[in-house]
Amino acid sequence: MPEDAAALAALAPDTAWVHASWGGPAGLAASGLGWAAFGKDEILAVACTYFHGTAYEDIACYTDPAHRRRRLALACVTALCQDVAGRGRTPSWTCSRDNRPSRLLAWTAGFRLAHEYVHYLTGQPARCGPVPDSPSDHPAAAAAPGDTKAPPR
Repeated sequence: MPEDAAALAALAPDTAWVHASWGGPAGLAASGLGWAAFGKDEILAVACTYFHGTAYEDIACYTDPAHRRRRLALACVTALCQDVAGRGRTPSWTCSRDNRPSRLLAWTAGFRLAHEYVHYLTGQPARCGPVPDSPSDHPAAAAAPGDTKAPPR
């Protein structure tokens, strides 16, 4: 619901991934493809369609750390899965095999393992702050043709 955008925007900054695939809190709220558990005016847990395909909808969820282990995410995921099925699609769940809490939630919500994936990365690892013993004129620090500057934070 569009009026839920403010509550989504009020989530901790490190949870922006939840609504990133919708272009932000307003996009997710307007999509109608999410369920949330509220406490007064704040979101305690949210589950939403993260990727929307023609046959599948991949589910994402987040629970505020202070409200975990109260089955709030399970309630949101269960309601969302019913909606997904009602739209004629199959809910899917993707997480790292090392993410035990996510795997347990998925299992409890009725998901069953279909495939395990290996994650590959390319390029240099992300770093926060200066790299020790790495001069800024190092060839790896130079911008490549076509690179664009990252937006300021």
